[in-house]
Amino acid sequence: MDTVDTHVGGRLRLRRTLLGLSQTELGRRVGLTFQQIQKYEHGANGIAASRLWQLADVLDVPVSFFFDDMPDAAPRASEPPDLETPPMGRRETLELVKCYYRIKDTRVRRGIFDLVKATVGAVEGVVK
Repeated sequence: MDTVDTHVGGRLRLRRTLLGLSQTELGRRVGLTFQQIQKYEHGANGIAASRLWQLADVLDVPVSFFFDDMPDAAPRASEPPDLETPPMGRRETLELVKCYYRIKDTRVRRGIFDLVKATVGAVEGVVK
C-alpha cells in the first residue's frame, strides 16, 4: 500500500463518516460498489484524479481536503511504517465529533469546547 493512497483513503473515510454516509450510499452516489469505496478507504486502491474530483463534489469538500495533514515526506521503503493510527482516523475521534455536533444548543456546545480546552491546558500544565 502506498502512503499517499492510505492517507487519502483515511480522509475519504473521515468525511464520509462525519456526513453519516454508509459506504453503500457513497458508492451509489458516485456509481461504485461499497467494496470499491472500502478499498479506497483502506488505501488498497489508489483514486484516480477524476474520481477524486467526483468524490470531493459529492462530499462537499475541496480536493485539497484529501491531502490535508499529509506528512511532508513519505517514509522510504526501508523505513518501518508508523503503525499508530493518526487521531483524525480513529473511530473515537469520529464518534466524538458526531456527538458534539448533535448538541443543538450552541451555548452548551461552546461550553463543552471550552471545558475540553481547559482540561487539556491543565493536563499539559501538570506534565510540563
